[in-house]
Amino acid sequence: MTAFFKRFHLIAASFLSLGCPILLAQNSTPDGNNPASKTIRVATFNAALYGNQSGQLVSRLRGGKNPQAHKIAAIVQTIRPDILLVNEIDYDEKGLVVKLFGKDYLNVGQRGRAAIEYPYRYAVPSNTGQPSALDIDSNGSTTDPNDAWGYGVYPGQYAMAVYSRFPILESKIRTFQKYRWSQLPDALRPTDPGTGKSYYTDEVWNQLRLSSKNHIDVPIQVGQQVVHLLASHPTPPVFDGADDHNGCRNHDEIRFWTDYLQGPRATHLVDDDGNRGGLADHSLFVIAGDLNSDPETGDSRRAAIQDLLRHEQLQDPKPASAAASELTGTSESRATASFGKNRQMRIDYTLPSREFILNDAGVFWPSKKNGGQDLIDASDHRMVWIDIEFRP
Repeated sequence: MTAFFKRFHLIAASFLSLGCPILLAQNSTPDGNNPASKTIRVATFNAALYGNQSGQLVSRLRGGKNPQAHKIAAIVQTIRPDILLVNEIDYDEKGLVVKLFGKDYLNVGQRGRAAIEYPYRYAVPSNTGQPSALDIDSNGSTTDPNDAWGYGVYPGQYAMAVYSRFPILESKIRTFQKYRWSQLPDALRPTDPGTGKSYYTDEVWNQLRLSSKNHIDVPIQVGQQVVHLLASHPTPPVFDGADDHNGCRNHDEIRFWTDYLQGPRATHLVDDDGNRGGLADHSLFVIAGDLNSDPETGDSRRAAIQDLLRHEQLQDPKPASAAASELTGTSESRATASFGKNRQMRIDYTLPSREFILNDAGVFWPSKKNGGQDLIDASDHRMVWIDIEFRP
């Protein structure tokens, strides 16, 4: 990082901690096909932008009057990522939610910030709320939220979306929405430790999908380079019993990416179009999303996230924030989410491949001591971002 950039970043961070709407300059790129800079900013944000019933979020977003969406947009306009993954934003087949949030909120300046436009968007299909016609939790019903392929009250709840300043190569997107959990070698089939009985019946286990939402490989054309955004949102490793079925699923949803980085030889991975294998060798990538697993604390089976963070093909930016440190009482907290007074965890990630030069990384978490808390209640998660540069 140049001395000028370091100085600018420190100044900007200081203003942010004071709650000032300083505008972090979006990379000066004339258009998505001919970037003037080799550096791009990639971010992930669990925005908690969903409804209580199907269609509700569309109604809330219409007209640009939703207070939560205003705050989310203000955060995006402050950090100004070039590529943004949003977790927990409802999916609909027409893409209305993704379109409305872009047109009526991101494209409109919020609280003194400049508007930001993303000409390329991708609403990600999701397993959440999709009926399985199976009694997954063995309670005698097949229509409960727990009986969907991924937990959800209605189809598309808690889904994902990608916003990009650069062209998304839609014809080359790979999705693994229908990939079955039992197809994963050495899958952690949940069992009751007391009885040794499987939580899932054979009928359910042989059909149950691995992804609680989806696993996606989204190629994005940045000048002459293609960056693969590898995104997912594993189920929280809680809300279960001694069998730890959610913990097992969370572990294997994260482990999927370790297998995917094996490349073409990972023939056990089959996408929704029937293509086998993982990421093509020598690809540039960023793994992003709310992975719902802290490598040091919490209820998850931490081996999967620990293995991923030390994978030889990627680098861990380890972003920290002063505000999180204030809450945790530690010198350098890497927490990205807050679930109450004493429950701060690192569960949101942007992990670039080693082929990139990592210039900077951060967590949007304004300091309480210095003010600037007006946007924090938009979500219980914080935006996590990285600045990466293409090597010559």
